[in-house]
Amino acid sequence: MAFELPKLAYSYDALEPHIDARTMEIHHSKHHAGYTNNLNTAIAGTDLENQSIEEILGNISQLSVAIRNNGGGFFNHDLFWKVMSPNGGGKPSGNLLAAIERDFGSFDFFKAEFSKAAATRFGSGWAWLVKQANGKLVVSSTANQDNPLMDIADVKGTPILGLDVWEHAYYLKFQNRRPDYISEFWEVINWEEVAKRFQD
Repeated sequence: MAFELPKLAYSYDALEPHIDARTMEIHHSKHHAGYTNNLNTAIAGTDLENQSIEEILGNISQLSVAIRNNGGGFFNHDLFWKVMSPNGGGKPSGNLLAAIERDFGSFDFFKAEFSKAAATRFGSGWAWLVKQANGKLVVSSTANQDNPLMDIADVKGTPILGLDVWEHAYYLKFQNRRPDYISEFWEVINWEEVAKRFQD
C-alpha cells in the first residue's frame, strides 16, 4: 500500500500574503511529492508497505537513510500543511492554552521559545511543539527531516505543531530573512488542528 501525496485543504494562494502561492505550489507539488515518491520506492517489496508512517518512524534507527529522510519528509510536510489555515493566527484556547501556560509560563514565553528554536536551527530542519508521553509540552528542533516520533530523536514525543525552516520553505519570498518568515507563520497557525492533535 503506497503512501499518497495528501491534498491540501486550501488553495496554494490561500495563505497569502503570509506565505506566497509560488512557494506553496513548489513546496507541495515538488518537494513533498518527491519525498512521497522516494519513500514508496525505498519501502517497495518490504513489510514496511503494510505499516503506518508512525510505525516506520518509530523504528527508524533500524532502517535506511533513504527511509529516514523521505519518511520524515512525508510525515513532516503532512503535518505542516494541516497546522496552517487561511483562517489561522491568534492564539489557542481551552485545554491547549492551559497546557501551554502551565509548561511555558505564558503563551508569549512559548511563542518566543518556539521562534528561537526555529531561528537558531543551523542549516535545514524543523521546530516543534511536542507532547511527551507524560503529557508535558516541550519545544525542540531537529535537523533535516528528522522529527520527535523517531527513536533516534533527542526529544521524543508526538509533534503537534511543526515549522519547516528549510530554505525551500521561504527563500522565494523572504530570501535569507528566516525571522520574517517565522513571524508570518504565527499569522496562519491552525490552532484548532493543533488542539485536536494535543487531545488525541
